[in-house]
Amino acid sequence: MGVSVGLLSTMNHNLAYNLTWRTLKDPARMSSNSIQEQLGHSLLPSIKYAYKVDKRDSTIRPTCGYAFLSSSQVGALAPGSKYPWYLRQEVDLRVALPLGVLNGALNAGVAAGIIHPFLRGSTGSVLPLSERFYLGGHRSFVCRLGGPSSLSGFKARDLEPRDFRTCDPNNSENGASTCTELDGGGDIAVTAFADLSFDLPLKSVLDQELGVHGHAFVSAANIAKLTEHGPRKFPLTDFLQTFRCSVGFGVVVPTELFRIEMNYCYILKQFGHDWGKTGIHFLISLAASSH
Repeated sequence: MGVSVGLLSTMNHNLAYNLTWRTLKDPARMSSNSIQEQLGHSLLPSIKYAYKVDKRDSTIRPTCGYAFLSSSQVGALAPGSKYPWYLRQEVDLRVALPLGVLNGALNAGVAAGIIHPFLRGSTGSVLPLSERFYLGGHRSFVCRLGGPSSLSGFKARDLEPRDFRTCDPNNSENGASTCTELDGGGDIAVTAFADLSFDLPLKSVLDQELGVHGHAFVSAANIAKLTEHGPRKFPLTDFLQTFRCSVGFGVVVPTELFRIEMNYCYILKQFGHDWGKTGIHFLISLAASSH
């Protein structure tokens, strides 16, 4: 539950004050000690600034143009808050290139986010669970412009950060490496994708009137706990080596308001607790505003 008050809003700039009331419960009492400390009610005021430019010809099926989003949020501003003040920074870049064959286009994008505490609260430097990054979910990475979140073939919040100190990529079962699980999302996340769209070689009503088309894609993502190591000791090499990855192809049904996809997705790389699934996936994504 929350309220957002717009302080400034133009075509490219937005400044807002957000006040959120959250209640975190654990009826099964199975969460870790770090999560147990965050149970109960919490008030999270924050100020968020976003700069956005979207020059793509469409947000449903982009064939040319680019889009960029940068957002900065300072949170836990309430006096006496049990959480530390934190800065959450996200960037998202998209590019669409026409190919000139079968109305084809190559869409590519990369998004990254980081959240870092400033002043210590009653829980030390522990960041609120609701503000951390969670990856996964059946959402189109072509439409959405809003920081790292989506990875094809993984359910919402299925990706968890790993403890690189105990991660053994060579110890695996069924192609899934085993690592120690860390609780409650991550504070650094990166996602990337490439999507090739093309008209189906069918001269039918579906193809010509409804705009039904095919696409093939590859996506990758990773998430980690920056506060476990500190910025200077962050194991960048391990982070790059533990990206999850998936590929797939499917059929897209575009409308003015949303985009429907039926995809076959194959998981190239995942870890023991990620629960990525090779198979058929359906998704519906709302169109993003181009302004």
